[in-house]
Amino acid sequence: MAQFNIAEAKSHFSELVQKAMLGEEVVIARDNKPLLKLVPVVEVRKERKPGSGKGKILAIAPDFDQTPVDFSDYT
Repeated sequence: MAQFNIAEAKSHFSELVQKAMLGEEVVIARDNKPLLKLVPVVEVRKERKPGSGKGKILAIAPDFDQTPVDFSDYT
């Protein structure tokens, strides 16, 4: 999280907007107390690449695809 005081945010506003658009959390503060967070109106979507999760799932529980006991009334 990047925090900037109001004067600094004013002088570097376009840079802060760019950071927020790239997904970085930008907080503007007064007297070192956070006032607001700069976020994009629409979510920035990165293009998905097939196979990008390969090797990231370390383990799957043996009962992963079984219905939990608590939900037996709903199936």
